[in-house]
Amino acid sequence: MPELVVTVARFGFLILLWIFVFTVVGVIRRDLFAGARSGRLVAAPRAVGASLGQPAKQARVKRGRAAHQLVVTAGQLAGTRITLGEAQITIGRAEDSTLVITDDYASARHARLVPREGQWFVEDLGSTNGTYLDRAKVTGPTPVPLGVPIRIGRTSLELRP
Repeated sequence: MPELVVTVARFGFLILLWIFVFTVVGVIRRDLFAGARSGRLVAAPRAVGASLGQPAKQARVKRGRAAHQLVVTAGQLAGTRITLGEAQITIGRAEDSTLVITDDYASARHARLVPREGQWFVEDLGSTNGTYLDRAKVTGPTPVPLGVPIRIGRTSLELRP
């Protein structure tokens, strides 16, 4: 092969190698600093009242009562309460979620709770690890009874009266 072709191939390979190195460093940097940015415990919903309290105890709830609160029962935000209204609740790691959870097993836009005709429904938004209602995987809009745990990664949530 001519020496010019070999030299151009070497420089091309070096350029591709440096592009790969910078891409890897950028991904690692983004992952490290994303944890610092979203590492705060954020449950402050947009247009939904929330209060932090003590971790919620398991409560038996009678059927027929309306849900007025979403309570985080396990995970980093245990004890967080969000007062429910007419707006849907989005759950995930994205900053614009109503309930921002910093769980490695949660997707950016993991799930949502939607009110319909006096009942709340949970929907998985195409998450990688799935959303579970009690022990059943949510595959479509599923009604959520009071007191039944919704599990997203290591985080558990319940609707309470």
